[in-house]
Amino acid sequence: MTSDQPLLELRNLSYSLPGKNSRLLDTVNFRISNERIGLIGPNGCGKTTLFQIIMGLLKASEGEVLLEGKTMTGEKDFRMLRSKLGFLFQDSDDQLFSPTVLEDVAFGPLNHGATPDEARTLSIRTLEQLGLNGFEDRITHRLSGGEKKLVALATILSMRPKLLLLDEPSNNLDPATRERLINILRGLDQAHIIISHDLDFLASTCTRLYTIQDRQLIRCKQKQVHSHEHIHPYGDQPHQHGT
Repeated sequence: MTSDQPLLELRNLSYSLPGKNSRLLDTVNFRISNERIGLIGPNGCGKTTLFQIIMGLLKASEGEVLLEGKTMTGEKDFRMLRSKLGFLFQDSDDQLFSPTVLEDVAFGPLNHGATPDEARTLSIRTLEQLGLNGFEDRITHRLSGGEKKLVALATILSMRPKLLLLDEPSNNLDPATRERLINILRGLDQAHIIISHDLDFLASTCTRLYTIQDRQLIRCKQKQVHSHEHIHPYGDQPHQHGT
């Protein structure tokens, strides 16, 4: 990848829902390198669909997905892409499927060629990075919702991705876990794109904001991602604001 070449690029990307003539996404163009981007928009506008196209889980009607300048043309290419991009699902139960936390976190590295010892070491290090020390033998389905979200994040970070695609990562988190997740994301080296309706969360974790409007991906130029001060009861506790 050359210095001016983006890590990920979308060129003239369009997508129509199966059996429908109307497009959900139309001629989307986008580039990202070492950036932290937030993506907002109403439900059903195509945000999650865009992530699924990038990951090769859905096929675009037209256009290209490029990773480090290479066009992804088939499943072999997208398997390579998925080893470099980490996709956090909205629902952690869709991402966690192994009996124990360690097995879930080690699955990715093992699937990409790490030895069992290497995968274990990498997984334990990742759990420690997220403050999940001692979770290795915990039963995954017995974790709280916030713990599942952090373990799901660990499953993608253990593969050392270059870019994170995070779909509503702060949904249904209690204030303390939400604040913990913000601090984790701020401390990561990876670029990321975050889908969220929580503008304060995006203000805390992103430097640019995009939206999907009229089936196109548009940079929000009128409003800057920002934090603000205010006073109301219990304002000293981490909290969210409606959009």
